[in-house]
Formats: sequence, structure tokens, C-alpha cells
Amino acid sequence: MTRSIYRIDPDKDLPFAREFMETPVGIHSAGLQRILNVFRGEPLAGKYVLVEVQPHVKWQLAQLSGRRGAPIPLLDHFFTDLVDAERAVFKLRWKEHTGQDLLVS
Repeated sequence: MTRSIYRIDPDKDLPFAREFMETPVGIHSAGLQRILNVFRGEPLAGKYVLVEVQPHVKWQLAQLSGRRGAPIPLLDHFFTDLVDAERAVFKLRWKEHTGQDLLVS
């Protein structure tokens, strides 16, 4: 597996986190795209993901096991708005990479 050499800086990259919170879906700046690439390229084990429970209506937070074919461990957190769900996953991944809560909405 290839790991990114880019490390997320909780201070310098905060403007990109704000950008994501404003527009989670769509075209992003190069700085935000770099952060998203780091998040998406992380190891599968423990990675936060969304599972569509009811098509286009309900999503559930989960964490991948990292083992191919193994059941996805579902967490007890549901969303009825995909944008809110994407923001929640971003915040969880931000904390994993920076060790800090993302205090922007």
C-alpha cells in the first residue's frame, strides 16, 4: 500500500476544511482535493464509511474491517441527509489525521 507523503496540518489546512463544510459535494480547490486524497487513500481497516440503508433516504455510519469479504461493522449512527453524513465522516477522518476535533460547521 502507498501512503501519502502529505500530512494534514490542522492550522494551515483549516481553510480547506471550512471549504468542505460549505460544499461537501462538487468541485473542490486543489488544497481540499489533496486532503480528500489523503483521507480516501488511508488503509481500509478502521476507515469510516457510509452505508446506504435505504436508497437515497437513509445512511448508516460504519468502519471497515480491512478484511476482504468480512461484514462491515455498522455503528449506531444514522443520517437522513447525505450532505450531513459526508460532513460527519470528514470530521471523523480529520480527527484521526490531526488528533484534533474539527470545530467548524
